[in-house]
Amino acid sequence: MPSVRPDAPADGPLLDTFGRVARDLRVSVTDRCNLRCTYCMPAEGLPWLPKPQMLTDAELVRLVGILVGLGVRQVRLTGGEPLLRRSLVDVVAGIAALTPRPMIAMTTNGVGLDRLAAPLAAAGLDRVNVSLDTIDRDEFVALTRRDRLADVEAGLKAAADAGLAPVKVNAVAMRGVNDGDVADLLSWCIDRGYELRFIEQMPLDAQHTWRAGAMVTADEIEQRLTERFTLTPVAGRGSAPAERFLVDGGPASVGIIASVSRPFCGECDRVRLTADGQLRNCLFANSEANLRDPLRAGATDAEIVAVIRAEMWRKGAGHGIGTPGFHQPDRPMSAIGG
Repeated sequence: MPSVRPDAPADGPLLDTFGRVARDLRVSVTDRCNLRCTYCMPAEGLPWLPKPQMLTDAELVRLVGILVGLGVRQVRLTGGEPLLRRSLVDVVAGIAALTPRPMIAMTTNGVGLDRLAAPLAAAGLDRVNVSLDTIDRDEFVALTRRDRLADVEAGLKAAADAGLAPVKVNAVAMRGVNDGDVADLLSWCIDRGYELRFIEQMPLDAQHTWRAGAMVTADEIEQRLTERFTLTPVAGRGSAPAERFLVDGGPASVGIIASVSRPFCGECDRVRLTADGQLRNCLFANSEANLRDPLRAGATDAEIVAVIRAEMWRKGAGHGIGTPGFHQPDRPMSAIGG
C-alpha cells in the first residue's frame, strides 16, 4: 500500500516533504507592466487584476511579516513591474520595519527607477536587479515594443548612485534575436560595475508559445562567452539560482541561471506571494493557496500560518519541465512574479 504523507509540521522551519526550508520570499506587488516584452505578453497587454482583488499595503506587509516569522530571511519585490505600484516606497518601509528585518531586494525593468532609486533606498531597499536583454536600441524596441532603453540605463545608474549594490542585470538570450550579443552585454556591464545574470527562457509566457528547441541553453551562453572571456567557476553556490563564474580571473563575475537545462529544484528555498494574495510553493505550480480571503475574513496569524505550512508541504520534487506530465501554469510570469 502507498505510504500516507504525514501532516505538515505545526512548528519549526517552513519545510516541505523533501526537507527543503523556505527562506526566500518573492512578492508580486502588481501584475501590470509598462513594457510588452515579446517572450512575456502580447502587444496589447493582458487583463489586469481589478484593484479590489489586490492586497492592500497593510495586508501585504502583514503576510510578509507572518512569513518572516516562519523563517523567511530575504524578500524580493517583483511584478509585473513593481515600480508601477504607487505605494511601493511605503511597502518597502513597512517590510523594513519588521522584526527580524529581512533583506529586501527588487526585480524591475528599470523604467522609472531613476526617480525612485534614492527614495526606495532610504525606505530600506537593499539591492536591485534590472531586466535588460540588449544594449542595442533597435533590438530593445523590437523586444519590448517600447523605446525606453535610455530610461533603463538612467535607472541602472541611479540605483548604483543610491547604493543599491551590487546592481545586477538580468538578461534572457533568445535565438536569432540577441543570442549573438551576449559577450557585448557582459562587457558593457563590467565596464559599468554591474553584475550580469543570464536566465534561460522559461515556459511562462502568456501566449504559451515557448518551445524547448527554441530556447538558448546555458551551455550555449557559456560557449558564446568563452569565445571572448575566460570563465572560472565559483564554488559554494548553495541555494542560489545562478552558477557564477569569475571573468578573466575576477573580480568581475557573471551568472547563468539554467532553470530548464540544469534545474536546481533540489536546493530551492523559495516561496511566492502573488499581488492578489495567493501563495505558490513553486514558480511552475498549478495550484495555489488563497491567503487573501481568510485574512479579510478575520483569520488569526496562527490560522494563516496553518494554510502556509500545508501549501509548502505539498511542494513537488521539481518543476517537471520536459516530462510528459508537465503543464505550463495558467498564470503568466507577469501575474506570478519572479
